[in-house]
Amino acid sequence: DALPIYVTLVQLIANPEKFDGRLIRVIGFLRLEFEGNVLYLHREDYDNAILGDGIWVDETSEMNKQRAKLNMSYVLLEGIFSSRERGHMGMWSGTIKEVRRAQVWVPAKHEK
Repeated sequence: DALPIYVTLVQLIANPEKFDGRLIRVIGFLRLEFEGNVLYLHREDYDNAILGDGIWVDETSEMNKQRAKLNMSYVLLEGIFSSRERGHMGMWSGTIKEVRRAQVWVPAKHEK
């Protein structure tokens, strides 16, 4: 198995062609809803309907089984990035498809 390239959502949004067809690992805020499976930079982007600054996600059956945990959470996703597929109504910066890993992101606690 090839190792995924760790990228940020900012990198994917700014240079989608650079990662086209590549296996990537990315962290973001995931919203799973009808015609709206999107990985956002921040929860506030979803809350304030800031569209376009996000990546469409092709939900897998495995993700659907974990929907209650993954939806409305920060998650780590690994999958194949497509810059040509732009999600519902073509308004996103690309699509993460063939997701092989989807888990809730638990950040390390910062020292106070």
